[in-house]
Amino acid sequence: MGLATAPSGTLSEPDPTGPGRAYWLRVARETADDLATDAVAREQAGKPPFDEVSRLREAGLLTLLAPAGSGGGGADWPTAYAVVREIAAADGAIGQLLGSHYFLSWSARFFTEPSRAARLEHRYAAEQWCWGGGLARQESPLTLTGTRGGQVLDGQQSYATGVLVADRIAVCAVRTDTGEPLAVVVDPAHPGVGVEADTDTFGQRLSAGGSVEFDAVPVAADDVLGPLSADEDFLSPLAALASPVGRLLSVQLRLGMAEGVLAEAREYSRLSHSAWHPARPAGSPQDAQVLAAYGELTVLTRSASALTDQALAAVQGALTRADDLTYDEYADISVLVAMAEAASSRAAQESTARALDIVGVRSTSSRLGFDRFWRNARTHTLYEPVAHRLRDIGDYFLNGTHPPFVLPG
Repeated sequence: MGLATAPSGTLSEPDPTGPGRAYWLRVARETADDLATDAVAREQAGKPPFDEVSRLREAGLLTLLAPAGSGGGGADWPTAYAVVREIAAADGAIGQLLGSHYFLSWSARFFTEPSRAARLEHRYAAEQWCWGGGLARQESPLTLTGTRGGQVLDGQQSYATGVLVADRIAVCAVRTDTGEPLAVVVDPAHPGVGVEADTDTFGQRLSAGGSVEFDAVPVAADDVLGPLSADEDFLSPLAALASPVGRLLSVQLRLGMAEGVLAEAREYSRLSHSAWHPARPAGSPQDAQVLAAYGELTVLTRSASALTDQALAAVQGALTRADDLTYDEYADISVLVAMAEAASSRAAQESTARALDIVGVRSTSSRLGFDRFWRNARTHTLYEPVAHRLRDIGDYFLNGTHPPFVLPG
């Protein structure tokens, strides 16, 4: 993979007319607190998250990244990452839904010319769309076939986040005549689009994931955003950054889950053992094993967070100078994000599993809902495994091999 020349740009700067980072972080905390009040009941009910999306919409979080002049929040990517992490700490599934929405709603800026991206973004902000789907290539790809009237989309996307509640779905489709992969936007209200819920997952039940069937769905020229090829003749510097930008959302989601379960376990430990005495069982704030476990998990999570901050700074710096980004610089950034992925995955899995041991047998109570953290984290890490990321890191360290261009599913 190399870096071509166009379309490109430097689109990461926040809109100075927007409310600002402090405002959006306060809104995110308030929204997270609201989601936390009924998180256990909502997760156990497992209904499509229309109400949760309404909460995000009313808070202005769906249009966070859209320019303020178009009715959006005018925020930058560091702010969006912080918002996703805050929401994920309260509800991992809604954090995933929001992160996927941010990436897909911004995808036009990565893959198409600025004028078309601006038109699409203006409409999305005005109508407050929620985006779902995924741009990763599949073994059985969706196909885009030319007809006399334009193009039609066919095939099935096996799993895609947010599609049960989406106002627009973004997918990767392959042209049947050339084999070129393209980013395509579809209105799910079209009669040729069929969405089916994935009802048997044990975690991330509220991420609105499902399978999508496309049957001769018309695709207008403006709905084809641009090529997703990793070929050096087609991939622009800005489009190349779509990979680390999207993957860093997954990192923030994992860290939010780890921080969320530790905060909730800490609160439980403090309250349930406030009148502690030696006759009480293990799990008290004075128990040496409990203290050591909290210490170890805090170090693990904070270490992953520090590495993530390095990756975030590198990604943000690259977005501000995408036109000048070199292939070697891109590889450095991609590997740094891969490191953050690996560290955050371990932090999420360790924290959500061992928190159950810290709380003890009380964690088996469905009323407390501690199990949802583990189920959510484990489900996400199964869909986004890090074994291949570790391989890429090792190959880069040992052989200098540049990592492949990979988009979120």
